[in-house]
Amino acid sequence: MSVSRGAPLPEDATRTPPCPLAARDLEVTVGARRLVSGLSLQFRPGEFVAVLGRNGSGKTLTLHTLAGLRRPQAGGVYVDGAAMESLSRRAVALRLGLLAQDVEESFVTTALEAVLVGRHPHLKLWEWESAEDERIALAALAAVDLEGFAGRRTDTLSGGELRRVAVAGLLAQGPGVFLLDEPSNHLDPAHLLGILGLFRELCGAGKTVIATLHDPTVAARFADKALLLFGDGRWAAGEAAELLSAERLSELYQSPMLEFQQDGRRIFVSA
Repeated sequence: MSVSRGAPLPEDATRTPPCPLAARDLEVTVGARRLVSGLSLQFRPGEFVAVLGRNGSGKTLTLHTLAGLRRPQAGGVYVDGAAMESLSRRAVALRLGLLAQDVEESFVTTALEAVLVGRHPHLKLWEWESAEDERIALAALAAVDLEGFAGRRTDTLSGGELRRVAVAGLLAQGPGVFLLDEPSNHLDPAHLLGILGLFRELCGAGKTVIATLHDPTVAARFADKALLLFGDGRWAAGEAAELLSAERLSELYQSPMLEFQQDGRRIFVSA
């Protein structure tokens, strides 16, 4: 992952072995506002990248641009070395998985049926889910502490349980890159630590995780890389241990931040 703001990708960035996800000179805008300018980064296997910034700084829009849900104002996104626009949506879905900030259920299903949607990129046209797809979905429910919930109707689940069903669907999809938009939404502390710990383990298995987070303490605990978005085009990226500091976070949030050490962990609080 690039460390300095605006550093260009190497000339062989799209050659073998390709990076699972890369941005080249990416521009993210909304209306007349330029939120991110010249973002050039490679997101490598095994990396957990925390994306932090104030409200309205472009975290979600940047994540959606990386996922191919919106076109950048300039620059491009590369998946396994191929330009995003050259790939079919199915090809992208086999490689990238997005956990949206809030998931609205348009109709009532069972938890198992909701998770099985994650298997659709692996199915041929008009092909039904197999017993193996169901096994994968059930294992995903168990991984998010919802074992035994397969038959539960989604309209009987709490907000936190629905959030974990959405995570299970992403696990069942099984992409190489996980894009998580505020994965802590609706989760109690125990399940938050469990879910992020699960994605940290997936990094250990060679997956790539990019997560927008509001809490720098959580970012410092789980991420090895960080991407800071200042909302005015500026960005900074690098090792989380170096980039996440009280001084830098005070600048990022435009509010004084303090750093403490507790049991070997770094804790950030507003001053």
